[in-house]
Amino acid sequence: MPSSTAHVATDRPERYIRQLVSHMGHKATTEIAGDGRGVITLSGGRCVLAPDGDHLMMIATAVDADALAGVQDVVTRHLLRFATREELKVEWTPPLKGDDTQIVDPVIADYVLTHSTPADELLHDLVAETREATGSAATMQISHDEGALLTMLTRMTGARLAVEVGVFTGYSSICIARGLADGGRLLACDVSTEWTTVARRYWERAGVADRIDLAIAPATETLRALPATPTIDFAFVDADKVSYPAYYEEIVQRLRPGGLAVLDNVFLGGRVLDPAFQEEHHVAMRDLNDLIVTDDRVESVMLPVRDGVTIVRKR
Repeated sequence: MPSSTAHVATDRPERYIRQLVSHMGHKATTEIAGDGRGVITLSGGRCVLAPDGDHLMMIATAVDADALAGVQDVVTRHLLRFATREELKVEWTPPLKGDDTQIVDPVIADYVLTHSTPADELLHDLVAETREATGSAATMQISHDEGALLTMLTRMTGARLAVEVGVFTGYSSICIARGLADGGRLLACDVSTEWTTVARRYWERAGVADRIDLAIAPATETLRALPATPTIDFAFVDADKVSYPAYYEEIVQRLRPGGLAVLDNVFLGGRVLDPAFQEEHHVAMRDLNDLIVTDDRVESVMLPVRDGVTIVRKR
């Protein structure tokens, strides 16, 4: 499902949104959200309209390139028709598929790394060994800025019991374990003895091995074997994406009020944003993202960190 955006300079974006939503409501499904965004849904796609300072931001999506052109055309024509007091310039970006979406600009990503508390020598060594040992699979390892976020969130919750689903070579485990309160424990769930062997060595070097309990088994089994009481303070999920809904449910049931769960890769390289991608893991992640925002047991925020991170807080 391709998408395209346009930023139209105007000092009256809110007025145009109201006019477009009202007028096009006769031939399309329309709504205005509480934050002022308007949504126009047509047969072949939709357009989101949002006030952005002295601009009107428009985001068009459709089932294919032809339908996208149709959405762009109908919204542009109606907008220009309402612009009787100013001359608007509407320029749409070229169509973009979900997997072509650049979630984090490389310049921004580098700036973020440069301005986060630096990783220590041990974590640098782990990154280098992971890259050498796993090749292209090294992309499964979280970035340092995300690791720093995990440590900070763990500390902020005062976590004494943390759970990690997906260990790989142990980078995130170290980050979480370093943030635990005195006497805290991390239950680390994985199915690979190969990569967790690397993790064990670095846990020892980092001086956190005594805080980590490694469970080599399907994570759903490990989680379901835990007491069904709200005792988990912090959880991090970064494993097989098809099972994310199951991991989420088992963790949220056991998360104490005020506890946090962090889910990684919720964008799947932008493919989750594009309904054209219908493989099992795309659908599972898309459905979970939709479920979380309506789950009255939690409050949540989705962040454009790396490949997308959702932070969930138990009410």
